[in-house]
Amino acid sequence: MTKQDFNEGLLGFLDASPTPFHATQNMAGMFANAGFIELNEKDKWSLEAGKKYFVTRNDSSIIAFTYPKNEKEYLLVGAHTDSPNLKLKPNPIIKDFEVVRFAVEPYGGLLLNPWFDRDLGLAGRINYSDTSKKIQSVLIDIKKAIAMIPSLAIHLDDKANKERTVNKQTDISPVLTCNGEFDFDIFIKKELEKLGIMDVEEIFAHELSLYDVQNASYIGLEDDFIASARLDNLLSCYVGMLSICSIADDKPMIFIANDHEEVGSDSTSGAGGNFLEATLKRMFPSHEEYMAMVRSSMMISADNAHAIHPNYPDRHDERHTPFINKGVVIKVNSNQRYASNATTIANFLANAKEANEPIQKFVTRSDMGCGSTIGPITATRIGIDTIDIGLPTWGMHSIREMAGSDDAYSLYNILVGFKI
Repeated sequence: MTKQDFNEGLLGFLDASPTPFHATQNMAGMFANAGFIELNEKDKWSLEAGKKYFVTRNDSSIIAFTYPKNEKEYLLVGAHTDSPNLKLKPNPIIKDFEVVRFAVEPYGGLLLNPWFDRDLGLAGRINYSDTSKKIQSVLIDIKKAIAMIPSLAIHLDDKANKERTVNKQTDISPVLTCNGEFDFDIFIKKELEKLGIMDVEEIFAHELSLYDVQNASYIGLEDDFIASARLDNLLSCYVGMLSICSIADDKPMIFIANDHEEVGSDSTSGAGGNFLEATLKRMFPSHEEYMAMVRSSMMISADNAHAIHPNYPDRHDERHTPFINKGVVIKVNSNQRYASNATTIANFLANAKEANEPIQKFVTRSDMGCGSTIGPITATRIGIDTIDIGLPTWGMHSIREMAGSDDAYSLYNILVGFKI
């Protein structure tokens, strides 16, 4: 696969995945097309050596794995499907001042200022009862720009360029329409009718997010960069998904993409839940086999890394400054905010050297806080040796982030040839 083919597929995946539900659905489709067999957690599993499988939970997390005979040394690649965004509240309609607005709640640690003056679509999951009183679930994606959060003009805020602050309750309600007769349930039913769903009796619940309808794209004089929403962490999801689809069936590998990382991972579908552990125990029902596999395997937690920002170089440790398009970043933190240790770092470096791919290292400034990932959570819950790595990006948690057009492909090349 060429880098251009890889990146073109990445752009398409980003555009088609406005929510964790859509990202999971798209990855499930990719796995099915690649010959993976879908499993259901509610059923009894009868796994056959030599075949490949995938399973989802909550429509927002997914695990795919190969199942070679008598293999215990697995490479696990972990990522997360969720990104910071604005979610609609359960009663989402505000009518005042001759306009209709959405009531929203920030999800995760998002940068709020970039959300102003953007063309916003709406996507997510709807649960409803049909005319036979059965509860159904469906995904929707309203790609049309149906809303915007207008900025307050500088004439009315002379401090806007000096000390701009955003109130999460009062300042970020997107404007939807001037039609005071607007009814949310009727609006949703009409959108479902566009999908051919004509038997909706009542809308029960929704998990809907606003998103920027601008497509992912190349940026730069020589297409140096990729700009898109949700690079954190669909970038890693795409690399992990494509990697396990590209390896031989007899190579032991597991790919995990969990939801809810941006809010702490504590959920049934988050890394703090038992999704991965339960799957591994069904793959290896004997406790001895399970423990032998865990202690013989290695986990790569792939999440984005902070590239040095040319306008703010002082925000980095000058000896640990990742650059865009200079390779995968190994993330290290002595306080275990990242799970990397000398053993897993050495293993990853050896594989990168074998693949002839560059590697960088990141340590946050000692006088600044350090974020975390699913790496320490998975290492703690499962007991597996883990390394935290990432692809260098700018604008993390903005409505539109930037990454290099070389780095994701570099990680892909490392993973497809990785040896434990």
